[in-house]
Amino acid sequence: MSLTITEECIYCDVCRPACPNKAISAGNEYYEIDSNLCTECIGHYDVPQCQQVCPVDCIPLLPEFAETKEKLWEKFVRITE
Repeated sequence: MSLTITEECIYCDVCRPACPNKAISAGNEYYEIDSNLCTECIGHYDVPQCQQVCPVDCIPLLPEFAETKEKLWEKFVRITE
């Protein structure tokens, strides 16, 4: 999973309900993404919904942590069984 929520997060709670896998939860200072649950919306949408709804653009994709679409699809299948 290459999505992360940065410290620019304003704790607005818009991203959490937008996540179809319930991978986003409240952290101490900003929201966090559970890499075991995040499929970057593969299996649900064409683009990550958290990025689409974030009003401050604090959810970048980090290429150094990128997973292949196949790996993300396998994760989707595993968590939806």
